[in-house]
Amino acid sequence: MNVAIACGGTGGHLFPGLAVAETLRTRGHRTLIFISEKEIDALAVRDHTANYRFETLPSVGLPRVFSLAMVGFVRGFGASVSRSQRFYREFRPHVVLGMGGFTSTGPILAGCLARVPTFVHESNAIPGKANRLNGRLARTVLLGFGECAKYFPKARCEVTGTPIRASLQQIPDKAEALQVFGLPERPAKKTMLVMGGSQGAHGINQAVLRALSAWKDTLQVIHLTGRDDEAATRQAYQQAGVTAFVAAFHHQMQAAYAAADFAVSRSGAASLSELAHFSLPSLLIPYPFAAEDHQSFNARIFEAAGAAVVLQEGDATGHALGQAVTEMLGTPDRLDAMSAAARRLAPADAAAQIVDILEKTAVYE
Repeated sequence: MNVAIACGGTGGHLFPGLAVAETLRTRGHRTLIFISEKEIDALAVRDHTANYRFETLPSVGLPRVFSLAMVGFVRGFGASVSRSQRFYREFRPHVVLGMGGFTSTGPILAGCLARVPTFVHESNAIPGKANRLNGRLARTVLLGFGECAKYFPKARCEVTGTPIRASLQQIPDKAEALQVFGLPERPAKKTMLVMGGSQGAHGINQAVLRALSAWKDTLQVIHLTGRDDEAATRQAYQQAGVTAFVAAFHHQMQAAYAAADFAVSRSGAASLSELAHFSLPSLLIPYPFAAEDHQSFNARIFEAAGAAVVLQEGDATGHALGQAVTEMLGTPDRLDAMSAAARRLAPADAAAQIVDILEKTAVYE
């Protein structure tokens, strides 16, 4: 079958969409993948262009209040719908899958107008404005968290979990993973992974740097900063005398997860699914400006399960963060218990479940 997947805008939409595309490809199906015009999307897909067809669509978020910005939104949205329709006339999709955000809305609406079955995947515990609308257009809403079903009272919902890229499915040996980052194979210190999502997180970077003095003798760090903070962060580690691998991004995230004993992270749904897959305990600092504060809702699910500690960014002083990490490390068997709790939250093969649903619809329509 031919499947159109709209998944651009953020790594949280893009990487799960790629995971579905990978499963579709292994089963012999064709895909047309819509991404946004953002540079981060182009970087994320650069290693996949030989195997998949990507097309860009305008990505304009809905303004919070009515203003002149609404003109740009309407123009961009109209262009997204018309461009999707043009591609559909040639590609002739059997189903359309939107992975969230307004980059998905144009292709979903174009699919409805063409009378093609449409699906939405909502990875977070609470949906944003785009998926609240997309859910009204779609035949079925696929959920990362069962707790989200209450926000789609009139839609048919199925819980699938959030897909994980094929490159992350195999868990590398820890010693080999540490070598990737130039760290000792048998470290005397615990290894902390710090990451802020596909574009980094300035708030987390600053909080970690304020706490460095507390960890000099107990931790080594893999710190993925995003582009803007890379140089300053590397210098701070050197000055503090803390062993660290610092980079803006890293394309072998399976090695980063496998090397770490625990993570300090944002709480986007894709990141949480990956942390759970690798059974990584985490200290979660939700992005305070996420739509509908969905990262806090995600983080609370992991906290309630015993897989994470949650610290709001406004409370993440150097002292508070240092103390929270020290407590995680200092309590006997705590990391092991958190690791087991994270493992229980790991979804079964979410991409396969989603493709099963798409195949059933395409075959019987």
